[in-house]
Amino acid sequence: MMCNYNRETVTIDNMKIVVGLGNPGVVYENTRHNVGFAIIKNLSEVLRCPNFSLKKKMKSEVCKVDQNIFVMPQTFMNGSGFAIKSIIDYYHEDKNDTNLQDLYIIHDDLDIVLGEYKIQFGIGPAAHNGLLSIYQHLKTKNFWHVRVGVDNRGGDRSIPAESYVLQKFSPLEIEKINTLKPEIVRKLIAIIKN
Repeated sequence: MMCNYNRETVTIDNMKIVVGLGNPGVVYENTRHNVGFAIIKNLSEVLRCPNFSLKKKMKSEVCKVDQNIFVMPQTFMNGSGFAIKSIIDYYHEDKNDTNLQDLYIIHDDLDIVLGEYKIQFGIGPAAHNGLLSIYQHLKTKNFWHVRVGVDNRGGDRSIPAESYVLQKFSPLEIEKINTLKPEIVRKLIAIIKN
């Protein structure tokens, strides 16, 4: 099933935009930084829209289910703001709105331990280059942060954060993430259906 959208009939006012952050390419699969991609793919599969299609102007892979848009930016993590700004510019009627109640960004979070998550409005981790890019381009933090814990260092900070998030999950860590994914997906579906 292909997922398409029609600009004339869809605006951000009657839909949710759910974005999973990550880095494109097989080399980054199963890394901590790509947990947003993993969850958005699972969410789209549960909602029967498993095929994303590349939208070059939006610098993203996009999938539509009903009036909801699912997005995987293809700009690499540090350039996520370019893609998100393109999505907002395309769908949002008020380009200067800084209170994006219907925007949900799913991302890895080193401030939260592996196996836990938080969904918070306007609150993200202390440092995250993908989010910093989004804040810069949207000129706001006022959107929903789906903060997925990926820190399993147990207090050991010998590996720099920027290297740690690019490491692949171990098999045991993947089990934890796979246990957590359905819970996050259920919460997001409840939000989308509201």
